[in-house]
Amino acid sequence: MYSGSSDGDASTQRKIPAASSMLWVRNLRRFIGSGAGLGSEALMELETKRILLDIFKAKQQKSAEAGIIPSFYKKKPEEGSISHRVQRLAKYRFLKKQSDILLNADDLDAMWVCLRENCVIDDATGAEKMNYEDFCHIASVCTEQIGLKCRRFFSPSNFMKFEKDESGRISILPFYLYVMRTVSLTQARIDMSELDEDSDGFLQPYEMENYIGGLIPNLAQLRDMPAGFIQMYCRIAAHKFFFFCDPHKRGKACIKKVLLSNCLQELMELHQESEEEATDTEQAENWFSLTSAQRICDMFLALDKDTSGSLSKQELRDYADGTLTDIFIERVYDEHVRRGKNGNGNAREMDFESFLDFVLALENKDTPEGLTYLFRCLDLNGRGFLTTADIHTLFRDVHQKWIEGGNYELCIEDVRDEIWDMVKPADPLRITLADLLACKQGGTVASMLIDVRGFWAHDNRENLLQEEEEPEEEQ
Repeated sequence: MYSGSSDGDASTQRKIPAASSMLWVRNLRRFIGSGAGLGSEALMELETKRILLDIFKAKQQKSAEAGIIPSFYKKKPEEGSISHRVQRLAKYRFLKKQSDILLNADDLDAMWVCLRENCVIDDATGAEKMNYEDFCHIASVCTEQIGLKCRRFFSPSNFMKFEKDESGRISILPFYLYVMRTVSLTQARIDMSELDEDSDGFLQPYEMENYIGGLIPNLAQLRDMPAGFIQMYCRIAAHKFFFFCDPHKRGKACIKKVLLSNCLQELMELHQESEEEATDTEQAENWFSLTSAQRICDMFLALDKDTSGSLSKQELRDYADGTLTDIFIERVYDEHVRRGKNGNGNAREMDFESFLDFVLALENKDTPEGLTYLFRCLDLNGRGFLTTADIHTLFRDVHQKWIEGGNYELCIEDVRDEIWDMVKPADPLRITLADLLACKQGGTVASMLIDVRGFWAHDNRENLLQEEEEPEEEQ
């Protein structure tokens, strides 16, 4: 019986030479190393390996020379370089994979059918609900019909996100709406990422315009848009995203911030086909509606008396029937309008982009972005706060227009005290932007100081509220 090699056998066993000492191994390595026996693909792989190794060695050398200081800037790959091509290919494959695992319209319809067929009706409310056992059963049914890509929506943590009744059941409608919104936002992120050329997670204005242009055929309320107006519409629509998502005017908007903004939700409302004809006022409330975009263009063209493509101070004074004060118009040009190329102060005029910022700020005075725009105009001395003297100076023009309109005499000091009571600033001697945002009445205060119509609305707020309540009672 063989029981292994003994000590004597081990001494006489032939030693196997190392692979590197064999002649045929050395010749083969020399032949491969020269590249003479390799195909084109193998040569490309070898060249790529050599380039990457050189890059790695160069980075190691730089790191050694830099000591402990970490790298805080990475240069973007040059157009057409290997790293740029690899990055684009990796991005394409990743987005393709994410798109493949996303639920489509048919999948969503099938999920809704499964939810309705396997839920229970609440006797008290008539709502369609499901408990956790139903939830798990529906998950199994959906997985069989749709596939594993729907499984992630049926996790225990998702079930716990929704409000439960005394029996531990959740309504199926909020859950389905959650699934639809998640799919919609994921698809929007994929579409935006495809347009993000440098893959930095930000969109430039022309990339956002391209995204909106691609949405137009799928938005029910924009399908009949004239072809000649599409470019202007995309320009107007994209500007609202940058007003709210790029407050520091860096020229790029973060994709994540865009997805979480109310602007995208407002744009997606145009998917809905309205059965009843909406009035012009209702359509104009949505910045992204065709009626609103046309209103903005008509407004700019009407103000541009000399058809120069920009607005002078005198032309802008006619905005809103001339109810804005002269000092506010002056401050808008001081803070938000660039000077002309020749440097002459008289050449400073407001272009269309600045006009869009102006309109967005006035129509969104209660938002942090709109109030920040207006506060810079109210801060006459650029100190970051308003004093009683600033309030007096600002309201003096409103008071003049108020008297010219045939209204009763009022005391500026009383209005100043009322503003202080509304804001309740942390420092009793000054009002900051933080105070206006915290008091939740910053938009009203700004209107009182820049627009005689805004002050009239505040002065008649009780009558206006009563007029709004009367039609509701009649209905």
